Amino acid sequence: MSPPMKKIGKYEIVREIGQGATSNVYLGRDPFAQRDVAVKVVFPQVLKDPERGKLYTHLFLNEASLVGKLNHPHIVQIYDAVVADSLCYIVMEYVPGGTLEVFCAEQKLLPIERVVEIVFKCTRALDFANRLGITHRDIKPANILIVGGDAQTGDIKISDFGAAITGGAERTQVSGIGSPAYMSPQQVKEQPLDHRTDIYSLGVVMYQLLTGQLPFQASNNYNMVYQIINTAATPVGQLRKDIPATLDAIVSKAMAKDLDERYQTWADFAHDLAQAFRNKAVKAPTREFAESEKFDTLRALAFFGDFTDVEIWEVVRFSEWQNVAPGDAIMKDGEPGDYFCFLAEGELKVTKNGKILNLLTAGDCFGEMAVIAKGKQLRGADVVALTESKVITVRGETLRRASEACRMHFYQSFLEVLANRLALANQRLANF
Repeated sequence: MSPPMKKIGKYEIVREIGQGATSNVYLGRDPFAQRDVAVKVVFPQVLKDPERGKLYTHLFLNEASLVGKLNHPHIVQIYDAVVADSLCYIVMEYVPGGTLEVFCAEQKLLPIERVVEIVFKCTRALDFANRLGITHRDIKPANILIVGGDAQTGDIKISDFGAAITGGAERTQVSGIGSPAYMSPQQVKEQPLDHRTDIYSLGVVMYQLLTGQLPFQASNNYNMVYQIINTAATPVGQLRKDIPATLDAIVSKAMAKDLDERYQTWADFAHDLAQAFRNKAVKAPTREFAESEKFDTLRALAFFGDFTDVEIWEVVRFSEWQNVAPGDAIMKDGEPGDYFCFLAEGELKVTKNGKILNLLTAGDCFGEMAVIAKGKQLRGADVVALTESKVITVRGETLRRASEACRMHFYQSFLEVLANRLALANQRLANF
């Protein structure tokens, strides 16, 4: 046990929360930002180790180089890094709770729909990192944290980018980095790597979360590497009969040994996971709409084309979703309403005094004038469902509390909607 520390740099130390072979992690307090942080301390003698010092230095500096870059709701943020003669440390977001490791045992498996949501969020986070030129290279359950420790409903965050390949780094394997059981065939063969090595590793994590066992098991690394390169994994559907064929296919494609047969993009991987909910192959969680389905639906709407993934996740959290039956009224003429809606699926009609003014189809935004215009606004028409429909509602008060970037993109998209409507109205007038 290392001696108690009261302060590291400007950070007040509360307690030690973890120990490793190369570093200790402390719960700290940032007195300026007024937030809890995790401080990972690597002592200089470790970095100077004659045998592994270069590797440890590479890992530390690699992670330190990501300060402020990974601002995503499902990635642990890195706030600060200090390299000094007497002390080297990295300051990260503090995430109370455990990791996914405990839910890789057969007796503690999570519900299938929960596994799909977790993996979906990982695909979006790793896609965000990839677009910054970052490949994680050490995806495993121990590096996926559960916010608050509630595995049933808690959010997740990916941690430990020390082994990452960054844009300016060599995109080849470095011996001694990564966990063999989760490595892709390309990684164990020390071939050039890209984001598809992370896709493989996440496929292994999904395999383990669904079945409670690794696809390849061996008594030593040599045998493990041989199996990863040469042996076909037992399909998850054979190990657990309640796993739908759709998920069996997704796991197999993510873990394909041949790069050309594996998912080529994170977006394709994420889309298939979301489709598993849409096609009812996997039942939606008790909250009716899975977050993966919400994200994928919003991402596909033209209105949200300029929104970043981070902003889409923000909208996922503050929007309201409902299934609407034919004949149900969504808005009524003359009623007040400080909210607007998007039609995700189905068809609606807009009427005034019984006369049809317009038909709305998937992707249309409606009711936004009640939020854009100042003062109390009344609805100018009825909006009624013609078919089974999926409607997304955003309340004006909620939008006003959203981040500045998110609000800006909403208002930019509103302008585009209004401009399109004006152009259509002019065209109709010209045809009279």
